Amino acid sequence: MPGLGDPQDSATFNHVPVLAGPVLAGFAELEPLLEQHGDGLLIDCTLGGGGHSALLLEAHPRLRLIGLDQDPTARAAAARRLASFGDRAQIVATNFASYQPEEPALAVLADLGVSSPQLDVAERGFSFRLDGPLDMRMNPAAGETAAELIARLDETELADLIYAYGEERLSRRIARRIKHDLAEQGPYSGTAALAYAVAGCYAPKARRGRIHPATRTFQALRIAVNDELGVLDRLLQSAPNWLLPGGLFGVISFHSLEDRRVKTAFVSDERLQRITRKAVQATPEEELANPRSRSARLRLARRRSV
Repeated sequence: MPGLGDPQDSATFNHVPVLAGPVLAGFAELEPLLEQHGDGLLIDCTLGGGGHSALLLEAHPRLRLIGLDQDPTARAAAARRLASFGDRAQIVATNFASYQPEEPALAVLADLGVSSPQLDVAERGFSFRLDGPLDMRMNPAAGETAAELIARLDETELADLIYAYGEERLSRRIARRIKHDLAEQGPYSGTAALAYAVAGCYAPKARRGRIHPATRTFQALRIAVNDELGVLDRLLQSAPNWLLPGGLFGVISFHSLEDRRVKTAFVSDERLQRITRKAVQATPEEELANPRSRSARLRLARRRSV
């Protein structure tokens, strides 16, 4: 399988796929297409640990997979999880925005969430719960880190970014604090120090809510570092052309900025016929078992014949 990372790096990568039941139910429509074509290709744009892909390959024995991921740890974990499927599964080291398939597909799936193993590894710098470097890159070998981003932007640019991508009402106060700290003390020591600074911009009572005060700022920085909305826009434009007539396109999003884009594309794109008029959400049972599924939204569309 091309593009694998070090398998040892994946030893603790155990990602639970969100909305597994709805994904299987929605993609059940693949079976008549597989009977018609003999076999077919699934492109998993965000392979992660391979959870969704493994379920779909098990459910549809004539389905083949190309799984895309820019994270070497995720690719190594997926290789182990998908090894039993042999040459039915191929893994490619790439961001889905840069991919162009060599053959048309029967299905395209994208799970846009940051996986639990990425959040739970302090060295990746995605989370303030575990102190780590201010990195946040999905591909740790390329691009600008979060620390480099906040150092490069001026106060107004940083405030605008935090407001636009984090929908943070205190964005100007937070940006002012960050730039003041950088000028007075130099770079933050890590994610915990940045989270502490952001929390300090809130009134004491507001710091004790269910959602940590730094959540929206960290979301904004992660989106910017990885150009998440830009690559999503490119996927929504490209993926319908990857599909055979009748093929399925599914997207799982985790915040309103993503979900609005997916909904708009599925409604307005003449190449697509919307299947889910309302986004599918996790059941209370799944939310209890996997709290990170609480914000997940699944939307499905079908490639029109003409």
